Parts: sequence; C-alpha cells; structure tokens
Amino acid sequence: MIPHLTQPQKIFIPPPILPGKIRVRIAPSPTGALHLGTARSALFNYLFAKKYQGVFILRIEDTDVERSDPKFEKDIVEGLQWLGLGWDEGVRIGGEYAPYRQSERIYIYTKYLDRLLKEEKAYWCFCTPNELAKERLKQKKAGLAIRYSRKCAVLSSAEIKKHRSEGKSSILRLRIPDKETTFYDLIRGPITFHTNLLGDIAIAKNISTPLYNFAAVIDDYEMAITHILRGEDHIANTPKQIAIAEALEIQSPQFGHFPLILGKDRTKLSKRHGAASVQDLRNLGYLPEAVINFLALLGWNPKDNREIFSLDELIEAFSLEGIQHGGAIWGQEKLDWFNTQFMRHSEKRWLNDRKSLPNELIEYMTSLVKKAVVKEDPTFIRKRCSDIVYLVLERLPLSNLEKDFMSEFGFFFGLPQIKSELLFWKNMNVADIRQALKDIFIILEKIPAEEWEIKIIRKMIFHHAEKTNDRGRILWPLRIALSGQQKSPGPHEIASILGKEETLTRIKKAITVLKENGKNEKPMR
Repeated sequence: MIPHLTQPQKIFIPPPILPGKIRVRIAPSPTGALHLGTARSALFNYLFAKKYQGVFILRIEDTDVERSDPKFEKDIVEGLQWLGLGWDEGVRIGGEYAPYRQSERIYIYTKYLDRLLKEEKAYWCFCTPNELAKERLKQKKAGLAIRYSRKCAVLSSAEIKKHRSEGKSSILRLRIPDKETTFYDLIRGPITFHTNLLGDIAIAKNISTPLYNFAAVIDDYEMAITHILRGEDHIANTPKQIAIAEALEIQSPQFGHFPLILGKDRTKLSKRHGAASVQDLRNLGYLPEAVINFLALLGWNPKDNREIFSLDELIEAFSLEGIQHGGAIWGQEKLDWFNTQFMRHSEKRWLNDRKSLPNELIEYMTSLVKKAVVKEDPTFIRKRCSDIVYLVLERLPLSNLEKDFMSEFGFFFGLPQIKSELLFWKNMNVADIRQALKDIFIILEKIPAEEWEIKIIRKMIFHHAEKTNDRGRILWPLRIALSGQQKSPGPHEIASILGKEETLTRIKKAITVLKENGKNEKPMR
C-alpha cells in the first residue's frame, strides 16, 4: 500500500543534474529470469548515465536466500549483455565499491543495524505472525490504517534479554516519528507522504539478515548512488527508504519512477501475455537492437517523430522529461515491426558473418520441426532451419512462429502434397502447364551442381520467364511444384535451399500429378 501520497501545494525545485557526477544502478533479484520491465529499467538507467557521463552499476539483491538462484543471476547478466547494456561497475567485473552481491555484504548491514539499536532508533519485536494478523484485522474492522501498534517498542531491556534468551522469534523494527515528508520524483514531480500511516517498519529478520528496504538503502549510500530510477511499483518503498536514511542521518538519492509495462488487459506484463522475459524474446529470434528500440519507446516519447534509433541515438535523445506517467501497453505487433526493420538493416551483416546468425531462433525452429516431423534426421533439420532463417524473419511475425511455422515452411522438411488444380495459371491448360514444367526442368538440370546458388538459379529462371508474355506462366507452376503452396518464398529462393536433386525431383512429381489427375482440370486463375 502506498502510504497516503499526495501532491503538495508548495513549489519544490529538484537539484540540478551534474554531468560526470551521476551514479545509477539496476539491482535485480535473482529469483527469476530477466523480466522485460527490469530490462527497460536497466535501459533507462543506462541511457541516463551515458547521457550525463555517469556510471551505470549492476548490483544483485540476493538477500532472499530461499528464492535466489545462481542460474537466474546468470540469466540476468547474459540478458543485459545480449541487449548491449554493459555496466561500468558491478558483479562479474568489480569496482571501487565491491562486493556488488548483497549476500557478500552482510557485515556492512550488521554494522548499521547495530548502530540503530545502540541509538534506540530500532528495537526488537517479538510479536508472532498470528498476533500481528489479529492486530491488522482489528484495525481493518475499525476503519483504521494498517500499521504496527508499537507494542514491543516499550519493552524494557530486561524483557528483551529474557525473550531473546528463550529463543523467541523476533525481527528488528525501525522507530518512525510521525511527520509529513516531501520527496521530489524526477518523473512525477513533488510527492508528500505521512509517516503515521507507515508504522514502525520491519528492517531485518535478525542482526545478520536485513530485509529489502534496509539493504537497498545501505547499498545505495555505500555505493554513492545519486539517482534511483525504477518502476512505479516501488513508489510504496520510497517513504520507507527515506525513513531509514533519515534514521541513519544519511542523504537519500533522488528518485524517479517509470510507468509499468502492461498487457492489453492493463495488468502488469506476465507470462500469460506471451513473452515476459528477455530470454523469451531471444528464444523467439528477436534482434537485440529491435528489443532495445521497442523497450525505449514503451513509456518514453522522443521530442520528434522518429521511431528507429541506434543505442547511441537513444543516448543523445533520452531525457527524463520524455517519460510518461501512465502505464505503457505491450504490443507484440509493434515489436515484430521493429524486428523487421532491424532485420533488413542487419541482413547484409549476417550474410557476411555466419557467427551472427540468430542461433536462438534456429534452435527454436528446430524444436518445432522435431515435434511435427518424426522421421527426419536431427542434423538435417537444424541445417535446413539455419538455411531458411532469413526467409522466416522476412515473412513471418515472430509472435506467430509457434502457430504458423510448419504450415508456412513445412515443405522445406518433406515433399509437399501437390493439388493439381493449384498448378494452373490464368488460361493455361494441362498441356501448357506440363510443358512449362518440362522446360524449366531442362533449364535447371543444365546448371552444374557446384554452381547451384541463388543468383544463378534466379538468372536462369527469369531469363526463361521473360521470353513469355506473362512470367507467371513459368513462376507460378514452379512455385506450386516446389512448395505446394500459393504463398511462399520465390521459387528461386526455395530451389537454392532444396538443392539441385530435390528441386528436380519435385518438378518431376508435379508433372506426374498432372498426368494422373490433370486431364479434366480447368484453369483456377
């Protein structure tokens, strides 16, 4: 619950942004894959830091021992690297304020917790979960704010010693004075909150196990963080973190809160909306440049009408003033559009550097084929998927890949079923179609196997087709013979991938189909 945040009437002017002095961080918890919302927060922090010649830090908040998993830290690190969001300090690379993993900083938190206890700004609370639940229920029925009653705040040192010697379960709470405080949100403007609605918040399970808000405040202070830029779901944490900082008499960073990324039903983006993590998009074969561009425009508006940005252009254009307040709606179709744009720009680079192939997409395509085609050799399937990956990126939205891949590209993995009626083009009859296929068979058969490549195939096919008054008389029946489909890549593209032997086999099969079933067929086009 956000503790009664309001917009104050007084004018509040934020301190200026000083180039070269900015230190920002992204601090994900390794309890799941790198969420797209976290990735966008990382992007905005990265852009802000680079624009003002600042430092971008990656910190891992793994104090939740039960849920934290090294495999998720690995996913976070690899996801940020894939997006091109390199950090200047942090896990894996170190820095002046190391360590950058909270589980390795316990001794630091203990020092500050001890200090608060000695100054009587924190106290031990021995209330059981059942007692606290009853207390909250009573407050709710009375229409009161839900806050801790401070029952344990008045325990004597003797009572505390007795409870602890008995091994009674306890937590540490912070004494929070009742007052009104204002902080300036760099995105939303000045916000006022009332601490009397906070209660004395829990800050640690014990002297060596801090809770999230306490550890975050200490880390931000120790690492000299100047700006905390994060999702609006953290607004409720801001008053608590400010209260902790004030108790320790340390300066809070400046805060700014982005709108959440929402699904079309306007709830927080999750798996049920489709892809929810960076790895999901990697598996589907999206380009990192497309994902970065798309995430940047989810909740941020440039001053002009541009939609396509390089990372350097985003750094130059980015400003906190351009970040909107309302939730940003995830649109898979727009991401597909971005991917198509960047794919066209990147295709030449891919063709020149096979190492740049989108391997995640190839692996995903391979898995789809294996589910549908049982008999084929796995090595052949993967190679064929590698051969057609550019055609897939060009013709099929990646959001439709699982549903449409085999129906659109299945003919690359087995002989298509050819319906003789599809072979007809306009006013051509059976004899015309048969002759067209025989002619193109002879032409393609003459191409030496070692010269079987797309440029030569296209030249031979189109040179022959241009001799007719209508190229469709050659290209259409050849397309159907090779793919069995009315919509497919160009016949020269298909032939170059199938290889000479398979191409000629399919043409012969189409001629046979005409002989068997085509006597009474009439033109369909």
